[in-house]
Amino acid sequence: MPEIQSSTTQEEEASENEKTDNQDRNTTGKLVYLSTTSRPDIVTSIGYRKTSAPSKKEWVAIVCQNLSGPLQDSTFSVQEENRPGVQYLYRFTFEPPVASLRLTGEKEGIIDISPKDGILYLNGSLDWETKNVYKLQVEGLDANGVKVKGPYSITINVEDINDNPPQFDQNAYYGVVRQNSRPGKPFMYVTAHDRDDPSTPHAQLTYRIHHHFPNPYPEMLFQIDNVTGAISTTPTGALKLNPQDVDRFILDISVQDMAGQSVNSFKTNVDVNVTVMENLWKAPPPVKITENSTEPHPIIIAQVQWNEPGAKYEILQKEKPAIEIPFTVDRDGNIYVTRPLDREEKAFYSFFVGPKDNDGEWLAYPVAVSVTVQDINDNPPVCDKALAIFEVQENEGVGNDIGILKASDRDEEGSLNSRLKYRIVEQSPQIPSGNMFRIELESGKFQLFSSELNRRVASNYSVKVEVADPAFKTLCNVEIHVIDINDQIPVFEKSDYGSLTLPEDKPVGTILLEIQATDADEPFTGSSQIIYTFTSGDPNNTFLIETDPKTNKGYVKIKKVLDFETSPVHNLIISATNPEPLVAGVQYNSSSLAYLRVNVLDVNEAPVFVNAPYIVDILESAPVGAKVVTPLAFDPERDWIRFTLKNDHRKWLRIDPANGTVYIAASMDREMERTYMVQIVATEETKESRSSTAQVIIHLRDVNDNPPTLPEDFSLFFCHPLQGNENGKMIQVVDPDEHSHYQRFTYALLGGNTMQRDWNLSKVEGKHAYIAPKNRNLEPNIYEIPIEINDNGKPPLAGHVILKVNVCVCGDDGSCFREVIRDARPTVAMAVGILVAVLVVIGIILGIVFFRLKRKKEKEQKANPVTAVNPSELRNLT
Repeated sequence: MPEIQSSTTQEEEASENEKTDNQDRNTTGKLVYLSTTSRPDIVTSIGYRKTSAPSKKEWVAIVCQNLSGPLQDSTFSVQEENRPGVQYLYRFTFEPPVASLRLTGEKEGIIDISPKDGILYLNGSLDWETKNVYKLQVEGLDANGVKVKGPYSITINVEDINDNPPQFDQNAYYGVVRQNSRPGKPFMYVTAHDRDDPSTPHAQLTYRIHHHFPNPYPEMLFQIDNVTGAISTTPTGALKLNPQDVDRFILDISVQDMAGQSVNSFKTNVDVNVTVMENLWKAPPPVKITENSTEPHPIIIAQVQWNEPGAKYEILQKEKPAIEIPFTVDRDGNIYVTRPLDREEKAFYSFFVGPKDNDGEWLAYPVAVSVTVQDINDNPPVCDKALAIFEVQENEGVGNDIGILKASDRDEEGSLNSRLKYRIVEQSPQIPSGNMFRIELESGKFQLFSSELNRRVASNYSVKVEVADPAFKTLCNVEIHVIDINDQIPVFEKSDYGSLTLPEDKPVGTILLEIQATDADEPFTGSSQIIYTFTSGDPNNTFLIETDPKTNKGYVKIKKVLDFETSPVHNLIISATNPEPLVAGVQYNSSSLAYLRVNVLDVNEAPVFVNAPYIVDILESAPVGAKVVTPLAFDPERDWIRFTLKNDHRKWLRIDPANGTVYIAASMDREMERTYMVQIVATEETKESRSSTAQVIIHLRDVNDNPPTLPEDFSLFFCHPLQGNENGKMIQVVDPDEHSHYQRFTYALLGGNTMQRDWNLSKVEGKHAYIAPKNRNLEPNIYEIPIEINDNGKPPLAGHVILKVNVCVCGDDGSCFREVIRDARPTVAMAVGILVAVLVVIGIILGIVFFRLKRKKEKEQKANPVTAVNPSELRNLT
């Protein structure tokens, strides 16, 4: 190693040796490594030690890769470190006329230079937290001390090391949380700072709750955001915190630098005192509002109150479909009704009110508000008919019911406001007396009050009835017809309508026959109206008879499908009666009866399914061969049936052709078809081969058979250069299974120490996780990060995915514009294009060659003309 000579005098050397000998006790054998950027294209380091010879000063430099050089602008990087002795940085070489060097600037009593040797050194330690950049100048002096070169700029950058533990802003924290506060919504923050370089992991802080006292449940009641220090309740805490049980907690919270890494990091703890207070956020009591209020609106009807001031309140619809609700809420939580309400329009309202913070985030679950509209008597009685018509026979007994007058009131049912009372106020004509009828006060039932009815004296009466509630009165009109007594029976024009022969597939609703009976009583009264019924021969109600009220003509129709196998013959007896009872002494006889025979012809019918369609629930994991359904089908003619499947487009099923049982033939997948619909076809084994179809609807129930994965082409990006405090970006996950199979996803970062060092995966349990770079020195590139995502289902399934993260240069708008390197392999179209281009080039080259050969041949022929004498010579020439 070259010796660096000193030009000092012997006295100076002796004095200097005495000083340096004391220093040698601490520095001998120690190497100090530093980096320099005076040559940006060379990465260098140097170490210096001092010899311990007592009589003479020797400086020995261990120089690696050219850590000395001429006077020029230079920049050095020195790691802060608390070490004793002298640290040597660099040796500046110089030639005459320069005889010595002079250093000026921010030396701070620490940085100096050996004038004769040009060695730049430190006689103490640098502290990044005190000063992180030193600006100096070096000048070359001649033998007389006159500047002949420079000044040259010297910059020394101090590199930070993790030598400061994080400190909380307070020695203890105090906070208040309300009972039932929303989980994940911060109710307080803790804040810490670190004096180290904030652009390095040395000052990247991570918060954590270790314990809380007391801990009455197995689950933690509080949680903390490891980046922001925001403290909130967990879902368990939101549910179980109750000041009646425990009203004070102490949280043991730590903050750790180095982004939470345990190696070479510092940790500090603090106590957080949390007081649990009663939740003020409660639903108001049910509200009652009197309808049609005449007070000025809006009117306060209720109030809600969030636990802290400053919340904004919002009304949410509860009813579906949504309606326009006449309510609003102000910033103080006062709920108003905005207009008078009408109970008859809507008697009950229900809606939600919820609190929001200034960012529009919900602070808690909304509470329900119910409003009942109370009735007032604001509706008069209404007659159900403009004219009510009753009939009474002239021989009706006193006290018998004639009819009921119906009226209604839109006010609240069952209340005094809708209680109606009836009173006859007028009868016309008033013969033979003015009180021929009475009406019950509460029910409106009409009764005959006199036995003096005589159709020849008065055939019709007009009666006005007053219907009154406590506030209103209404007149209803009633017309009472006095009708002839029913002393004549209906008589059929034919007593026997013969026989009808019908095929059993005759459509339902077909008119088979017209029948007619007559009645001598007064026309268009209950005494002459005829009702036709089957008294015998139709136990299954296969037929019906409709009557024309004007002509009393009856129409016999098919009501149900005819069935030869069940009833090949129907011997029907039809009777004709009146709705009004016959007078005493008069009875129906054979004149009011008629006969009809219906013969049903057999028709070859298609098979019939019973209880179709068939709806089945089955697990998608049901094994091959499992039974799905067995249909019940028969052929009315007792022919054999064969069964086939139709529309089994996924080939998941097979069918037993003999009995129609459907089995699973291949694995089924709910994610492909949630509801699988096929048809079973039953075909009779006859010449006609008639068939029927039954629908089979299979609802596939989900099992957890799909691991979580990332959406197709999902990727994230971070802007380069990394600052070290990037917010985590959310990882999107898809799982085709139903949500009931995974309440929370669990995430794990794979890839070993390299991935753990470069990336941070946070909030690793829940619906989402967040990824952020931990290493701020990552270069622009696309990084593939292996992650395991477990759906915690039954059984749990884990998916191993590769998350692509692009660290890229970003524009002013924060968007990534670094182009991703695409696959350079040519497409089919590109390959065809290249092939065509090559063939074209080859063709051009061959064309040029042939053209030149032809020209050469023509020139030779011109230079040596030859005459062909015979055909053989001609052939030789050519």
